[in-house]
Formats: sequence, structure tokens, C-alpha cells
Amino acid sequence: MSFSLDGVGLTHANGYTALADISLRADRGERIALIGPSGAGKTSLLSVIGTALAPTAGQGTVLDSALAGDAPRGQGLKRLRARIGTIHQAPPIPGRQRVVTAVLAGRLGQWPAWKSLASLLYPMDIPGARAALERVDLADKLFCRCDQLSGGQLQRVGIARVLYQRPDLLLADEPVSALDPALAQATIRLLTADAEARGATLIASLHAVDLALDNFPRIVGVKAGRIAFDLPGERVTDALLHALYASEGEELPVQAHEPAFMTRQRAANDAATRAACC
Repeated sequence: MSFSLDGVGLTHANGYTALADISLRADRGERIALIGPSGAGKTSLLSVIGTALAPTAGQGTVLDSALAGDAPRGQGLKRLRARIGTIHQAPPIPGRQRVVTAVLAGRLGQWPAWKSLASLLYPMDIPGARAALERVDLADKLFCRCDQLSGGQLQRVGIARVLYQRPDLLLADEPVSALDPALAQATIRLLTADAEARGATLIASLHAVDLALDNFPRIVGVKAGRIAFDLPGERVTDALLHALYASEGEELPVQAHEPAFMTRQRAANDAATRAACC
């Protein structure tokens, strides 16, 4: 089991309830997309799974470690977090840092203290950082400062860092929001292929419905801090999607003009219409 949440809730100090009665499980190697309107609780859910936030209700485990009560602390928590890779929508990377250093930071939690400190002064694995950057087409930016990059390039540096880390559990929070549709599709395919090849678990929060349905076998809809549905991609209907995004108007958030799942849905509707006419 990669993680298990049972009745998990998250209420902030100001009284705002971000998550309520969340029960969700993932086996190792699963690939899951979280979808839902803005403010639904997707980022909060990833933060709880990633141990950045502790749940205020319920119980759960991540990579066989408890999230509350007997949750690991100190070195135990450091070792757990070294096995979890998080891609942020806006990567928390210092602007003055070199790209090579930002990528190598992916393994600071796995290296001994002396190596981590030494790598801050002189990069300890330049070939490894270059190989990770090549996978996101940024090898030419190896020694650039991060504040010289565009938002999309910085987002891809964050992805390269997690690819270099090779975590058991990969959490991606809107990982391609700053990329154009073609590059976003290619990047999501890179992440899913990497997770599948290594047997790692991938949980991605995505705003664009087409990216989720075209690339993930399991879709979890989140709305108002609760699980709205948890289904195989082929069972996610147009009606479910419109109910999930009702607060955002009639149009579903998509990246492509004609995403594959809509093409399939249109073909199915046309077939049904022809059958009814006959």
C-alpha cells in the first residue's frame, strides 16, 4: 500500500475546513489524477499525503508510516520525506540558485550530511543533473541561474529535480500549469512513463480535464473538501464532470481544443444516435 486515508479531515487554525471525511487508498504503482474546481481541496489533500500538513481528524498511513499519533519525527520523518517527491505549481526554488544545484537538491534527503553540504558549494553529480534536465529539454540551462528562466522553464526544473530524486511516491500539484498544451501533454506522459517504469505511485492534481482523462487510469473528483467520485477513467461521464465543475460555468477546463476523451465521447454519441435512427 502506498498510502491509506480513513476519514481524514483538515481544519486550519482559523477554523476553515479544507478537507472532510476523506477516505482514499492507493496501491504501489498506481497512477491517479485529482480533478475538481479551484479551491476544492486538491492541494490540501496532496499536502496531507506528502506529510507537509498533519490531518486534524481521521487516520492514515503513507509508505507504511502513520500520518498522526505515531507519525515519524526527526530523522524518521526526514527518511520518509526522502521517499516522497513533490512537484509544486510554483517551485520553491531560490532565484539566485543555479539550475544544476536546484536539480541535485532532489537527493539531499538521501545523501549524508557532508555530501549535501559539499554539493551546495560544488555540484556533486553534474552528469546526473544534466541527464534529468535532458528529459525535460533543458540541458542547455544547466548552469543558468533560476531567476533567468521563464515560469514554464522553472516548472520543468522542478520536474527534473523529482525525476532525479526517483521517489517511491510522486505528488504533482498542477505540474504543467505554465506550459503550452503540447508541452503539457508531453510532460504528463513523461511523468506517467517514469512512474510506471519504476513501479512508483503517481498522484497528480490537474486543472485540465483532458490531461487527466487521456493519461490516467484512475480519476478522483474532489469538491468542497470531499471526494465526489473515485472511478476508472472510462467510467467518468460528461454528467459527472459537469456536476463537479458546476460552480465554474458550463465549459469544462481543458487544454486541447479537441481532447481525446471528448472525441471518444462524441463518437459514442454519434454511434448511439445512428443506432436509434435504425
